[in-house]
Amino acid sequence: MTAHIVAIAVDCPPGQVSVLEDFWCAALGLRLARRWKDAKGVEYSELTGNGPMLVLQPVDEPKQAKNRLHLDLAADGDRDAEVARLTGLGARVVDADPALPWVVCADPAGNEFCVLPPR
Repeated sequence: MTAHIVAIAVDCPPGQVSVLEDFWCAALGLRLARRWKDAKGVEYSELTGNGPMLVLQPVDEPKQAKNRLHLDLAADGDRDAEVARLTGLGARVVDADPALPWVVCADPAGNEFCVLPPR
């Protein structure tokens, strides 16, 4: 028996859930599938499309350090054009070392992800 990934949870400040819904839906071509509340009344957003769903989970603690796990996104075309598109949606470039093939970005809540050349 093995497990499989059904969702990737993304932490977000409670006041930025709709901002992250808009960002990740536009960035990855996802759609808001549903919102639901857990037993403690915390409301989660499920974003679905092609691949594992993203679950936006509100957390009160501010982001304090580099993510221990992050998403790697492969551009469909030019990597730099994709970085420009994502920054236009609200991401920011964190590191763009010209010696490396990827660009490290952060979503509007500060969650890091990498943009790689096409695969």
